[in-house]
Amino acid sequence: MKTLLIILAFSMFFSDAGAQKKNKQGIPCDTIVTNMNGKGQELQLIFTRGPKHNHPIIAIWAEDMNGRYIQTLYVSYSMGKGIFEHGQEKEGKWAPGERRRPAALPYWAYKRKIMASDGLYVPDRHTQVPDAYTGATPQKSFVLNTRSDETFKGPFRLLFEINQAFDFNDYWHNNLYPDDEQYKTSAQPSIVYAVTIDPENPEEVYYMNPIGHGHYSGKDGKLYTNLTTLTSALKITETIKVIWKKGN
Repeated sequence: MKTLLIILAFSMFFSDAGAQKKNKQGIPCDTIVTNMNGKGQELQLIFTRGPKHNHPIIAIWAEDMNGRYIQTLYVSYSMGKGIFEHGQEKEGKWAPGERRRPAALPYWAYKRKIMASDGLYVPDRHTQVPDAYTGATPQKSFVLNTRSDETFKGPFRLLFEINQAFDFNDYWHNNLYPDDEQYKTSAQPSIVYAVTIDPENPEEVYYMNPIGHGHYSGKDGKLYTNLTTLTSALKITETIKVIWKKGN
């Protein structure tokens, strides 16, 4: 009888542990925590992956209503540090190392406005994002719990940029820009999502919507609003929900 009770107890424990890894819809998810020492607003972002999700990289940041960058809230570690898992080739094998990927998240990179010595706005070891705002790239749906550095003064915009390497389609095919090596690492460009939040009159829940895409090879920081040529890139994401935490 004791053995049976012990087995049942262990079964309940592991069942509960597994449940903690799922969101309210029962979808397995990761939890990311950034900048919990910030003095500003506490926000929760819930990302539900779409059917074409396959190891994307992500940046989340805030800007004012005039489009001026305020701060990064989260960026994938590889992009924020400039160190990618397959960054350099050693003895015929790929190994972690520094790598510049201007096409990955160009809208965020140019908004940040920190230029490296080679003229690129992509972070490197000298211009990397502080640890407080970076994290491992989640491989499934995720929940981000974060805080702003300071209290936002008036309405602001929350932005989310996502990109998936080698995401070709009939329009963004591998011969579209045959001499552009940066384009080939991205194919379909990054997708940018946004939502406006007014701290004076906040809603409990917001949903982010796509507003455009970045430059296909990262040559500028413009937002391109024509999304008609994009297919699978728009299916990396199912929903992005933002929760305004009460008591801010």
